[in-house]
Amino acid sequence: MSALLSPSDDQGLGAGYHSPQVAVDVRLNTNESPYPPPRAFVHALATELADVAFNRYPDREARELRAALGRLHGVDPEQVFVANGSNEVLQTLLLTYGGPGRRAAVFEPTYALHSHLGRLTRTGLWVGERQPDFGLDLGEVKRAAAEADPAVTFVCSPNNPTGGAEPRAVVEEVLDLAPGLVVVDEAYGQFAPWSALDLVGPDVGLVVVRTYSKTWSMAAARLGYLVGPAAVVAELERRVLPYHLDAVKQAAGRLALRFTAEMEARVAAIKDERRRILDGLDRLAVEWWPSDANFVLFRPTTGDGRELWARLVERSVLVRDVGEWPRLSGCLRVTVGTPAENDAFLAALYEALDQGQEDL
Repeated sequence: MSALLSPSDDQGLGAGYHSPQVAVDVRLNTNESPYPPPRAFVHALATELADVAFNRYPDREARELRAALGRLHGVDPEQVFVANGSNEVLQTLLLTYGGPGRRAAVFEPTYALHSHLGRLTRTGLWVGERQPDFGLDLGEVKRAAAEADPAVTFVCSPNNPTGGAEPRAVVEEVLDLAPGLVVVDEAYGQFAPWSALDLVGPDVGLVVVRTYSKTWSMAAARLGYLVGPAAVVAELERRVLPYHLDAVKQAAGRLALRFTAEMEARVAAIKDERRRILDGLDRLAVEWWPSDANFVLFRPTTGDGRELWARLVERSVLVRDVGEWPRLSGCLRVTVGTPAENDAFLAALYEALDQGQEDL
């Protein structure tokens, strides 16, 4: 019997990117929307599925979906690339513009999948640091350009897991400094005060990546896209697998855009709840960081964040332990949930901190 082959090179991949789940009543660890999409969307999708020719391949170019997204953002369909979640968008970008002999610049702490996808695609990584407040350090961007000549520079805005959005002036400066393609990851862009979509142009080395998972309440669908120069989109289309986006997903993405007003109402409600969580944290023995996303980064002012995480689980509330991420020792990240979920979180946090006030 032949032995299973081992990978030729694991590139230091580790265990990959995961968010462990445990059985709790309140799950606030994966930045999903706490609200489902409108029932009218579900009915519209069910109706459309009755006419899907499941025996035929889907539209390889996803023309109707790209046209709908183009109308939403005021760009041509040729400037839109769609894929299976924003993660596949990012992977295709690195397959196209990264790879052996090229480098991507990341600035920690930030979204761990940027580096993970770099390793998967054998793209060299240049790792810089953010400022003490976790904002992007333009000095580090200059250093990356001088030392690494990165083919891809990642800007996560709002940044995950720290929550802050980069000011427009900072992103404009990055565009001037970065020698290659600038990728602004706006997975949480609708919660932020501005969007880099305003800076996209045919001769600008910028793409903006978005997802349906958060504000469109469609995490189960795994659908994402980018907006950028048509020339970049054409190169991505050459490298993505044929028929990679199924007909059901294309229909769901297109139909969701009919419910923009409902999406914006959900965003407004989550932003209100975000403010209420921050007000609650202000009264507790924790340090927290301002957020332009649908989550909040915090840590106890004394003691062990991992122990606090466990005490919250004991009270049936699950948040994300990010204490092993660069510069985030002791930190936890909580997703903004429904009012009832946020009440449960704040109550559990109060109890956990009070119970452990001598050793936290």
